[in-house]
Amino acid sequence: MDIIGKISEELGIKRHQTQAAVSLIDEGNTIPFIARYRKEMTGALNDEALRNLYERLNYLRNLEEKKEQVIASIEEQGKLTGELREQILAAQTLVVVEDLYRPYRPKRRTRATIARERGLEPLANTIMLQMTTEPLESAAEQFVDEEKEVYTAEDAINGAKDILAEYISDEADYRIRIRDLTAEKGRIVSTAKDPEAESVYEMYYEFDEAVSKLAGHRTLALNRGEAEKVLSVKIEPPEEEILSYLAGKIIVKENPVTAPVLREVIADSYKRLIAPAIEREIRNDLTEKAQDGAIRVFGKNLEQLLMQPPIAGQVVLGWDPAFRTGCKLAVVDATGKVLDTTVIYPTAPQNKVEESKKIVKRLISKYGVTLISLGNGTASRESETVIVELIKELSHPVQYVIVNEAGASVYSASKLATEEFPNFDVGQRSAASIARRLQDPLAELVKIDPKSIGVGQYQHDMNQKKLSEALGGVVEDCVNKVGVDLNTASASLLEYISGVTKAIAKNIVAYREENGKFKKRAELLKVAKLGPKAYEQCAGFLRITDGENPLDATSVHPESYAAAEQLLKKLGYTTDDIRDGKLKGISKKIGSVKTFAAELGGGGMTLSDMIKELEKPARDPRLDMPKPILRSDVLEMKDLTEGMVLKGTVRNVIDFGAFVDIGVHQDGLVHISQMSERYIKHPLEVVSVGDIVEVKVLSVDLKKQRIQLTMKI
Repeated sequence: MDIIGKISEELGIKRHQTQAAVSLIDEGNTIPFIARYRKEMTGALNDEALRNLYERLNYLRNLEEKKEQVIASIEEQGKLTGELREQILAAQTLVVVEDLYRPYRPKRRTRATIARERGLEPLANTIMLQMTTEPLESAAEQFVDEEKEVYTAEDAINGAKDILAEYISDEADYRIRIRDLTAEKGRIVSTAKDPEAESVYEMYYEFDEAVSKLAGHRTLALNRGEAEKVLSVKIEPPEEEILSYLAGKIIVKENPVTAPVLREVIADSYKRLIAPAIEREIRNDLTEKAQDGAIRVFGKNLEQLLMQPPIAGQVVLGWDPAFRTGCKLAVVDATGKVLDTTVIYPTAPQNKVEESKKIVKRLISKYGVTLISLGNGTASRESETVIVELIKELSHPVQYVIVNEAGASVYSASKLATEEFPNFDVGQRSAASIARRLQDPLAELVKIDPKSIGVGQYQHDMNQKKLSEALGGVVEDCVNKVGVDLNTASASLLEYISGVTKAIAKNIVAYREENGKFKKRAELLKVAKLGPKAYEQCAGFLRITDGENPLDATSVHPESYAAAEQLLKKLGYTTDDIRDGKLKGISKKIGSVKTFAAELGGGGMTLSDMIKELEKPARDPRLDMPKPILRSDVLEMKDLTEGMVLKGTVRNVIDFGAFVDIGVHQDGLVHISQMSERYIKHPLEVVSVGDIVEVKVLSVDLKKQRIQLTMKI
């Protein structure tokens, strides 16, 4: 197979782009490095396109490897024909390769194997040839052999039928056609095991939909309902059409002796051997596609969450709400350092509201707190009421933000949190994390397993390895897009940098602690286990703000320093002008980038990136994202009325809509049908996690705690 050609066709990119990307991947370059620093070679393929390419490359290489194994196995059995070899080599999927290999795969003992051992294959061949005119019982008599446990002619015929049923089942062309027919015309049906029981799966108690139209989120819901033993799920295939197709292929003569037997064999082969396997395969395929779709949505949501703009320069009070155990507070300065922690009891059962307010006022006054970051967990609503009352009593402005605290408890009990805050309990760590995730969401959220961040759907039902790899790739892309400060970044942030492993990240921190701040990027080569290849991959993403070379504070790669210095010299500047911010507008002095690039002996794309970076050194791409809504008053569900228009933050995007935080603790649902006047296939066409949107209240159900919203205002 021409893997390069196939990937190019599938992804709609030029052959030379695919070839370059594959060569770079095979040389051990990371996706963020290729996307950022090898644009000339790949024709500027972005990280998303490169990850899709990498995934297909792995699949197609595994497919080719499987083909080689199958061909070798069949050849070893002495059964490989030229035609079969061609069929295997032409197969486009692993499923088709498995279909072709099925007749030659070493089998466990089946009814057909036993029948062959009893010498009944010639009788099966006689039936299949459809030439005999004598009654089958007469032909079968000669195969009766008590030693072989064939006691009657009927036993012999039944054994021959088993051989034929397996032969039909093993025929690759038949299976491919039956699979296609079932996928095109089959229906997926679910019923309740107990129709009277209340559950979240009630809409699936009498469910019937075409397999070809089944939405991914429905597939995952049906799977979960089945796993929880609430639902019975099955595929209803177009059985008559399939049996008719098989009969047309197998019964080539209307022989009254063999035709009825072959009809029986076809029905048995289909119902006993083919249908259950095809149903499993189709359901596995539906599940895999649904999971891939859900993982893509999860990844997109995670990216938006990680790329939320940091709230810089503010002293933040992190508030982890709770009832019985009290609300844990942590004051964090503008650099993320924890200044103070305490516990207050403003909620039930203690209800020490006034005492709690005094403590919080003292902390606000002592440390100059300007923002309160409130976790959205248990007792969040009660805490918010206290915060709003408190803000009204203060003489200077303090605002609050409700932060999604998903994963804070996972982090606070982790080994990493124990190392970071050895003297804190889990509540104090959680409060510190809630404060910091407002100050720098990316730096804080990388400490938590992406699956625990709570922006997915059915994440526990996924292929966990695939999910982890995909989300790990998203985190890696985000961290490298932003870049990190080499002298302040934690090991957990550094390990997502291109070319930096967990061990190297720890070694960078250890080197920093032992030798003080890094003065220049080249010093990284002194770090244990960080060799020239790792340095090439990571250097451009690690920044040194007050180093010896001002270029070290930018995303210009050290391999381009000579070109950058030459560029600045030609324009009448020095590298010191980077630090002083004097390079704004240099793009206007350049004229033709192509001509200038040729003079410098480099590529136009690299030069364009370099100019952008020199004009705005180390500009944070997160600053382009919508900023969180800062609040100073409380809204409760009972305050909502139909038709009310509010601003809210998109907290999660799923296949059938989006959940929006409108400041009442219960996120409202905007169904996909309420997102746009135009037809959309997926909510991600309209919104992303972190977006600030204007919504109108459609309905409020206080009993079920449900809010329906619309964006069609």
